[in-house]
This record gives sequence, structure tokens and C-alpha cells, in this order.
Amino acid sequence: MSIAGIYFALALLSVACTLTAIVQARRVYWLVPVYFLSAWLCGELALVHLVWQVGLTALLGFSGALWDPLAQLGLGLFALSWLGLVYLHCQSMDTPFHLLPALQRALGEDYRSDIPAARRPLLRDDIRTREWMRPFHFKRDGVQQHRHIPYSDGGKRNLLDIYQPDAPREGGFPVLLQVHGGAWVIGEKEQQAKPLMYHMAQRGWVCVAINYRLSPKAAFPAHIVDVKKAIAWIREHIGEYGGNPDFIAITGGSAGGHLSALAALTPNRGEWQPGFEDADTTVQAAVPFYGVYDFRDRHRIRPEMSMDGLLRDRVLQCSQQDNPALWDSGSPLSHVSADAPPMFVIQGTHDSLVWVEEARVFVAALQGVSTQPVAYAELPGAQHAFEIFHSVRTDHTVNAVGHFLEWTHAQWLRK
Repeated sequence: MSIAGIYFALALLSVACTLTAIVQARRVYWLVPVYFLSAWLCGELALVHLVWQVGLTALLGFSGALWDPLAQLGLGLFALSWLGLVYLHCQSMDTPFHLLPALQRALGEDYRSDIPAARRPLLRDDIRTREWMRPFHFKRDGVQQHRHIPYSDGGKRNLLDIYQPDAPREGGFPVLLQVHGGAWVIGEKEQQAKPLMYHMAQRGWVCVAINYRLSPKAAFPAHIVDVKKAIAWIREHIGEYGGNPDFIAITGGSAGGHLSALAALTPNRGEWQPGFEDADTTVQAAVPFYGVYDFRDRHRIRPEMSMDGLLRDRVLQCSQQDNPALWDSGSPLSHVSADAPPMFVIQGTHDSLVWVEEARVFVAALQGVSTQPVAYAELPGAQHAFEIFHSVRTDHTVNAVGHFLEWTHAQWLRK
């Protein structure tokens, strides 16, 4: 293929990827993995794509290859893609206009005044270009990592990593527990939420990322049992790393969003704490990202794109008809109550794997009964897994989560 042909093919691919990031197309059936991957990488890295595409075009222009009719057709396609990429970048820059009102509605217009004066300078509102333009550069100064620490006897699947601040903090570091996603069947503790964990660790939080047993080798509720084992381990051992075992917040995305919400809503549930029934597994705050909140899909949100097959065959390993109680108990929506801890639920409108309506139903149910604040931020254009690496949207979201966690910790200290 000629250089002009390659340029044209790349332009065609760019237009297609940009379109998937802009359009909310969810009923794509077997194309879901391809559609998701395209929309995710294009939407979160819009300006990065724009830079390399303009650079490639300039290179062809200097070489004279751009005069080829096929290359000129490719240039026209690239121009359309560039308009879309600029739109996506601007959409991401508007993320604070959705996050800040969500926090103000739940916590109060002047929620910052509830945070100790000494902590307020650590709240960040801006984002740094040098960070989001290097999406996979995670490590930050002032944070040391302890890797592969066993918290139970499940081998590799029961290991955790700790992100510990270098500087001590009076009263000990509050704890943030991160639960990875991966549809309950894949995933590793090293793969998700590093922007958030390093951000919080730099600000005096100790962060813990865990593995847990996966399906189909392990059937639910093994996953939530392991999360609760990790909470129990933190209560007993995190003091060795400077952490305060009395304040634990939990977060996670996708399957991790499901498990973090479920853990927050089912403290000290004996049947999910075999052999450690007396351990305190309460958490003081939760921040689930794009989680699955209803195994049963009782509101018929996505009948054409159901997860029933995955849940039945691999995760729960039984049908709803055979064991309705298990499907119900595994759904965070079944456990909403007045005793829920403060929660900040975050969801993208364009999520093609977990639809936004599921988060809306869960939040509405929780806000209807909880005595604690329930913040909900719905981010226009955001895809599933948007916050795994640095991007404009990710870094704004990390800032907002930092505000929420500092506020919940301040409220806990007062009580």
C-alpha cells in the first residue's frame, strides 16, 4: 500500500473512532467490545490523537505526498475527525461543571468550610497539562509502595498493595481501599485507579489495592467475601503502615464499583464473613464508579443487552429461577438503607457496558432512604473505565473525589 493509501486508511479509522466517542450507541450487540475500546481510547485521549494526526499530516505535507488525490481525500476525513476531537476535548474540560454541583447538592454549597483549614490547601481544583498529556505516568513524589502483601490464604488472588505517604500525619492516615473491576472474571490490583491512589497518598491517605478471587474458578459470593477479608485485614494491620484503622473509605470501578457499593451497604454480614464473623467490616465512605447495582435488572433497563448469561454461567453459576435469593443479595440495590455511609456515585452518560440508567435508579433509591449524603455526578460523554489513566476528565474527577473524601473524613473526626 502506498503512503497516501496508508494515510487515507488512518483517516478513515480516525473518523470512525471519533464518531464512536461522540455518539451514544449502546445497542451494538456483539460489537460492544470493539465499540467500547474505540470510544474509550478516543474520548479520553482526544488531544493526544489530535496532536499525532496533525503531526503526521505536516510530515506528509513536507514530503510532498499530500498532493496525491487519495491523500487529499484522507486530509478531508482527518479534518472532520479534528473537529470531533476538539469537541471531545472541550467536553472533558467541562467536567468540573458537573462534579462541583454534585458535591454542593449533597454536601452543601460551602462544603469546603467543613474541611479543616490545614487541609484545604491540599484540595486541588486545577489540572496540570504535564500530567494528562502523559496518561500512563502514575508515580508521584512522596509516596512509597509496598507490594504483594497477603491478606488471606488465597495465594495471588489474596494479595494487596499499599501506597503509603512518606510524611506522617497526626492521628494516622485515613485509608482508601481500591477494588479493581473486570466483570468479576479478570483484573489485577495494579491495573486501575492509580491516578486516584497516588493523588490521595500524596495528600496524606494510605491507599490499599487488592486482588480477589475471580470467576469462573470462584463463584459469587467469594468476591465480596474477599473484599470483607481485606477490610478486616486493614483494621488489624494498617497501623503498621501509619494508617488509622478506624476510618476506611472504599472505591472501585465496574465490578469493583459493584463490590465497593455492596461492601459499604452490608457491614458485618455474617454469611459473607466465614471464619471472621466478629471482624468489623464497616466502611465510613464509598465512591463507586460505573458499578453494576442490580444483578436482577428488575427495572428492565437493558433487556436487549442483558448480563444474565455472564452472571448465570460464570459469576453466580446459577440461574435467577434456581436461586433468586443469591441474585437478590448480590445486588447493592437490594441493600439500600438509612444506615448507608456517605457515598459519591460517578457514572458516564456514554457508558456502553454499564448503562447510566442503572446508576440513576440506584442513586434515587439510596437518596430516598439514606440519612447520610449521597452525591451523584453524571459525566457527559464519559465511557466505561474512563478514569484508569490520566486524562482531562480523569484528573478533574480525581480532584472531586479528593474533596469528597476530605469532607467525609472531617465529618467523621467531628463525631
